[in-house]
Amino acid sequence: MSSVMYEAIGSEESSFSEEQRAKINEVRASLGKFPDKLFLYSSDASLARYLTARNWNVKKATKMLNDTLKWRLEYKPEEIRWDEVAHEAETGKIYRSSYSDKYGRSILVMRPSCQNTKSTKGQIRYLVYCMENAILNLPPDQEQMVWLIDFQEFNLSNISLKVTKETADVLQNHYPERLALAILYNPPKFFEPFWMMVKPFLEPKTYRKVKFVYSDDNGTKKIMEDLFNVDELDCAFGGNNQVSFNIDDYAARMREDDKRMPLLWKRANSSSSDKQLLATTPDVSLGKSASDSDEPEKEIDGQVRNN
Repeated sequence: MSSVMYEAIGSEESSFSEEQRAKINEVRASLGKFPDKLFLYSSDASLARYLTARNWNVKKATKMLNDTLKWRLEYKPEEIRWDEVAHEAETGKIYRSSYSDKYGRSILVMRPSCQNTKSTKGQIRYLVYCMENAILNLPPDQEQMVWLIDFQEFNLSNISLKVTKETADVLQNHYPERLALAILYNPPKFFEPFWMMVKPFLEPKTYRKVKFVYSDDNGTKKIMEDLFNVDELDCAFGGNNQVSFNIDDYAARMREDDKRMPLLWKRANSSSSDKQLLATTPDVSLGKSASDSDEPEKEIDGQVRNN
């Protein structure tokens, strides 16, 4: 089995060791009683994602999750609805594909060349909406998604260091271990200097998930074949699917998903309500985002190819 195939397998609660489970319980006890609307974050799986992101350091994971609880109470990502962000989606710059990868994971297709707005705030809010939607559509045995980034017609005007930095901040600080892989498909040579500027914003765990794939390279093309059903995969990524993005069809899908979003949180809160919690309220005061000061890890082999 290839290394990519190993990365494709999601974490399972049953795989927790006794030491890991003890740390999960320690984080839960440290945070105390969760706000009712965020009870979903008290689950073993959720706590484990934050611990994994911080190399199972209880203090760092507790701070990181505490910051997320504060962010969600203020930003209310689960309350964003399609009609609020629809204008951001008109060109298909980000959308959830109608198919999943071979492991059932949601796929977010990104096309930077289709950027159609100037507001960083609006772009990030639409990204958050897409993240929440991708999570909503994950099967019960999966916690992660895949990003497919298409560089067709990409040019220098599509580069925004500010948006990239804020994207990294949101992904790493508030959606830890939600990204399985980010596939950069046919990035041009001139993307390399920008990539070197972006790398410092990425934690080692995130950086290792980035894969550069080139349509004329049999070695990297195998990544696509291992992960996706070629008949379902968009032809822009080497697949056989000729169906293009249609905003009207996509809007209909998103409006249906919007109806399901409140049910997800209601169901999660209801199923967790009988768990024993400590009486204290979590400290959701403002603070700096958790930083990754863990021990350095080796970089991945992902590189922009010299064309």
